[in-house]
Amino acid sequence: MNKALVVILAAVMLDAIGIGLIFPILPALLREVGHTSDISILLGVMLALYSACQFLFSPILGVLSDRFGRRPVLLVSLAGAAIDYLIMAFAPHLWMLVIGRAIAGVTSANMAVATAYITDITTEEERAQRFGLFHAMFGIGFIIGPVIGGILGEWWWLHAPFLAAAVLNGVNFALALFVLPESRPGKADARFTWETLNPFKPLAWAFNFKALVPLMAIFLIMNFVGTVYGTAWAQFSEDQFAFSGLTIGLSLGAFGVFHALAQAFLTGPAVAWLGERWALVVGMAFETGAMLTLAFAGQGWLLFAMAPIFALGGIGMPALQSLTTQQVDSDRQGQLQGVLASIVSLASVFGPLLFSAIYASVRHDWPGMIWIVAICIYCLALPLMVGIRRAPAAAKNPAE
Repeated sequence: MNKALVVILAAVMLDAIGIGLIFPILPALLREVGHTSDISILLGVMLALYSACQFLFSPILGVLSDRFGRRPVLLVSLAGAAIDYLIMAFAPHLWMLVIGRAIAGVTSANMAVATAYITDITTEEERAQRFGLFHAMFGIGFIIGPVIGGILGEWWWLHAPFLAAAVLNGVNFALALFVLPESRPGKADARFTWETLNPFKPLAWAFNFKALVPLMAIFLIMNFVGTVYGTAWAQFSEDQFAFSGLTIGLSLGAFGVFHALAQAFLTGPAVAWLGERWALVVGMAFETGAMLTLAFAGQGWLLFAMAPIFALGGIGMPALQSLTTQQVDSDRQGQLQGVLASIVSLASVFGPLLFSAIYASVRHDWPGMIWIVAICIYCLALPLMVGIRRAPAAAKNPAE
């Protein structure tokens, strides 16, 4: 791997750690600052606000990076995140935490810029493998972050994870400033206009681009189904197998580790052997099989046994991202990645709402039904695969 790729992947992992640091202490922090014990609605609002800001600003940062270069946008967002987390660490009022969380959602939209950067420095043949590495590094960071955040918040100070997140974003800023080369310099005639801050213009461009529509629909379905794990895994483990908190944590850890390993080391060989489309189909088949097994599982050890099978499903997403980048020319990769990041955020807002409501209705009769529902939603992607075509060069940069 070249230096640029190593640095951007390290930055992605540090960013994921910084995001994950906050989750273990957020409920306790809201109770302390909000002076209330009932924080269920407030916590939901905070999580939804974060995802909503990602949804709105991912396309904006993507377009700005196409126009002015990747590094300037990364530097501004990382500096803003470091300052924001530092302020949140000492925020005495609830409204400051709410605003700070919104700003954190804005700055975390820089993942669209990171994926565009990887596209810039990678040939089409290598993109699936490198997107697999991207997801693996993000996954590893998201495993490490909550562990460190929980330890800091429990053993040192409830606000300490915010300080740690500020430091990590500062380290990321230094990497981008001193080590990371520019992958796509800004256009010589680039000028800022207020129209650039319209998040719906890139979305309209994407949804009017026929070659992208089936791919984006599949991307939405896969990310939507992906929210079922964070929503139902812990409750399902408790209800079906009477798992303790420690056992649930271990099962999620096994899931995360195997998933990261598969995306890092199996995506490239799978795509080289099968091609992107069939790697996507095979990945979805493995994940569907694992969910079907859980739906009828009678023993808790199956959650651990299914971790490698779930992990094989992880090759599908990088393959899909690689297919999607092939539809668009290099001038709009940032805009494309911004749109995809918006789709992820949209799924993150509505997926948990749907799956939590469904699980509440089935948990007393058949908890495993939640996995059947997820499979049914997954199957909506199958007919869309017929519409996947490699775009000809002339169609890769349609008019806005």
